Amino acid sequence: MTLAYRVVDLRVDSNTPGDVIIEGARTPEDAAREALGLKLIRSGSKRDLAARVYWQHSGQPLNMVRLYTKVTDR
Repeated sequence: MTLAYRVVDLRVDSNTPGDVIIEGARTPEDAAREALGLKLIRSGSKRDLAARVYWQHSGQPLNMVRLYTKVTDR
């Protein structure tokens, strides 16, 4: 069974749908890259917050990671 990630786009200027389901990605960062077309990182300032990614392994609690744009990508 492949893992499904739910990528929530938090960018204000975005024209993409709010939630995108990505299956088969290896990491939350890969799922965000596929859904949003951006290379995002796990640390940053609040103003650089671009997405939240959710996933859940069978029988485990829901996981979430916040992903940020790099300062050089602004």
